[in-house]
Amino acid sequence: MKVLVALSGGVDSAVAAYLLKKQGHDVTCCFMRNWDSLANNDTAGNPTLNLEHCTQELDYNDAALVAKKLDLPLLRIDFIEEYWQDVFTTFLEETKLGFTPNPDILCNRYIKFDKFYQHAQSLGFEWMATGHYASIIEEDGIRKLAKAKDLSKDQSYFLVQMPKDTLQHVLFPLGEITKKEVREIAIELDLNVATKKDSTGICFIGERHYKEFLTNYLSETQGDIVNIDTLEVVGQHQGVMYYTLGQRHGLHISSHKGPWFVVAKDSQTNTLYVGKEASHPWLFSTSLLVSRLNWFGEKKSLECHAKFRYRQQDIPVSLNWLEDDSLEVTLLHPVSSVTPGQEAVFYLGDEVLGGGRIDVILKDNQTLQARLKEKLHDTTNPVS
Repeated sequence: MKVLVALSGGVDSAVAAYLLKKQGHDVTCCFMRNWDSLANNDTAGNPTLNLEHCTQELDYNDAALVAKKLDLPLLRIDFIEEYWQDVFTTFLEETKLGFTPNPDILCNRYIKFDKFYQHAQSLGFEWMATGHYASIIEEDGIRKLAKAKDLSKDQSYFLVQMPKDTLQHVLFPLGEITKKEVREIAIELDLNVATKKDSTGICFIGERHYKEFLTNYLSETQGDIVNIDTLEVVGQHQGVMYYTLGQRHGLHISSHKGPWFVVAKDSQTNTLYVGKEASHPWLFSTSLLVSRLNWFGEKKSLECHAKFRYRQQDIPVSLNWLEDDSLEVTLLHPVSSVTPGQEAVFYLGDEVLGGGRIDVILKDNQTLQARLKEKLHDTTNPVS
């Protein structure tokens, strides 16, 4: 088979390319340039070169050495404009609305498994491949997405928004081996990336301070930090968008003895609510509403498992499909720090059923706004 492999300059995609060649496939590698060389924008919104963060040029050099070592051709393509429009702009808009979007999932949906797949097809490749840790299972000729063998590295969570058509034409060579085995193969082949550190941080943006990075694109809006238990103002924040549920560090509430944890965010009033317990009752949800679903199989109500963030333990849930094609998700036990804007991914065993954006979190069928309204009413009108 003719396969186009996304070669990132890391060890995983390098070993994926090697395994495909070893299996006898006609393999070509392709490096995607999406962000780093045009990392910042000027005040007019135009991309400007930022040499400090040109890590993708270093990654390209690593990819070129890998391709040479494996005796495989290497192509290069730019998706900078597509990434900016489809991924980063969406990320900013969702963040401004008070959500906490996952740019890695957006990147996989719009770039790696859409634009890159279309590029592979245009070049005559029937198959594309990446170095993701995920598996494909087949039933009655239908290919389904599933967890990887190495559950500690499983990346199926990030792949849930992959277009269905792409799923029928993608290969994951690392699905049945462990990260340890990948490193061992790379060392045995004497690849230049054998001991290269895994990339972390926001997809194609890298390891930068999240808040400082976002202030380049989103204006700060100062507001109150409020003790959820007493409704006392204990500090000031620069924008609720910069904080995550359960967050402890970076709150800068020095005048009030802590520790403090973010327990709720009200983007409508630009108020950040904190409490003194890591397992504060306000952090827990009992149900949620999920929309913007990408579903691989039959849409039916059932009990299954879910993840609401990467590497989270599987959580038992019950799914109920609503008339507007969204999901009502009942948590079979309360779960802490479920965050609007993040992805809910649903599993039946190892199979990925699908997933979508968490729109609303509820506790005992009450939204955050309803709970806050009730809390404020009870405080201003105490029972005698």
